[in-house]
Amino acid sequence: MAISTKKTIFLTGATGNMGSATLAELAGRADRFRVRALVRPEEQGHPVVKRFAKHPAVEWLSGDLTSAQDMRRGIDGVDQVLHIGGMVSPFADQFPELTMKVNVGGARNIVEAIKAAGQAETTALVYIGTVAQTGHRNAPVHWGRTGDPIKISRFDQYAVSKTQAEAIVAQSGLKRWVSLRQTGIAHPGIWKIFDPIIFHNPFNGVFEWVTVGDSARLAANACEDAVPETFWKRFYNIGGGDKLRVTNHEFARITARALGQKDAFASFRPHWSATRNFHGQWYADSDRLEEMVPFRSETLEDWAQAMVASMPVPVRLVARWFPGAGRSRMEKLAKGPGGTLNWIANDDREHIDAYFGSREAWERLPRTWADFEFRQPSREVSLLDHGYDTDKHEQDWTGDDLRSAAAFRGGKHVGAMGGADEPTQFRCAMGHDFTMTPRLYLKGGHWCPTCMVDQDSYDANRAANPFFAQVWPDMD
Repeated sequence: MAISTKKTIFLTGATGNMGSATLAELAGRADRFRVRALVRPEEQGHPVVKRFAKHPAVEWLSGDLTSAQDMRRGIDGVDQVLHIGGMVSPFADQFPELTMKVNVGGARNIVEAIKAAGQAETTALVYIGTVAQTGHRNAPVHWGRTGDPIKISRFDQYAVSKTQAEAIVAQSGLKRWVSLRQTGIAHPGIWKIFDPIIFHNPFNGVFEWVTVGDSARLAANACEDAVPETFWKRFYNIGGGDKLRVTNHEFARITARALGQKDAFASFRPHWSATRNFHGQWYADSDRLEEMVPFRSETLEDWAQAMVASMPVPVRLVARWFPGAGRSRMEKLAKGPGGTLNWIANDDREHIDAYFGSREAWERLPRTWADFEFRQPSREVSLLDHGYDTDKHEQDWTGDDLRSAAAFRGGKHVGAMGGADEPTQFRCAMGHDFTMTPRLYLKGGHWCPTCMVDQDSYDANRAANPFFAQVWPDMD
């Protein structure tokens, strides 16, 4: 009897955008993979579940990330975990307690299940993080890399949860783990998004997008035998590369061109959209992931064509010939709960200050596009200072490197230097003592676990923490 050499993959988030595309990609490699896909009990009738219900390489496991028992069943005997699932914005920010339970608790349950099964040396864990962990990065700090300071935008519980979950994975003690920080995913269903979060994203902000197809190829390719051992125990930024680095106003124009629209901004007004407190950057290091696990094959134009093709004909025709028809609908959305104009109408200073700087700054915003400055940030890469020699290999790190990095963060390294993954003691600029691995501290950009998720501490940290002061306060 032949022994199967197929890898078994435990996949979470299989009914989401990236997860469903990843499931399809893995199912297409049925000669090499078997997939155990998690689905919540209430989603048994989901179209993705029905699509793969009879696929010979796909097994559906009814369960929930918040259940330690369910995660033990999911982990049992698998070769690799693709942890894509979780609660995402805007839903995540509306239910913060549930978000922490699902995103942080889910990551903890997966790690503990791997260890409990005695698979810490054999089961690899791919964790999907997020660009939201490093917050708003408008010019001139729009170029980023892993190791830059964690900075959470105000009201972004999703980013808080993903940051804390990443720390659990990175300090898990597993032999093979990796954190892939996902950027904006260009998927065909984007046109369906109708939520006030639309107005939270600044027009002069930047994103390095990736298509959902390339995201799926990345996840599946990370399961292949060809993945080098040096891929593991690292943090990576997922990005589509140079051609997918655009400003948000350029992204709007790409969308409009695909729809045949002459005016990309007919449904909006400049003062409806925030100028700060979102997330997004261009990556100075995203090519590193492509070199490790090649996955790029699509452009934003490819995505735009797929998006238009997915739209019902009546919707497509209205979007093309009557681009301004949706303006009143969009204005109503902006005036509704969670919308920017709602904050203005109710003089919600907490949100106004976070997303615009001040009410006075909002008042100064132009009311017509003719008066709006569409900015083009520099395409010359500019890196933040990390406070130590970032070219040094982790095996060569010494106590001096940790002391230098800690001092640059306004704190101290007060423990002993062991290995890159041996927790050691630090004190932050605000006097908090905490334990963290050198790898997470230096390469992950994590700092004081208390301060980095507390936006109320950011001003005080800016005064004492040169590392963090490079990205705070937010730039318009």
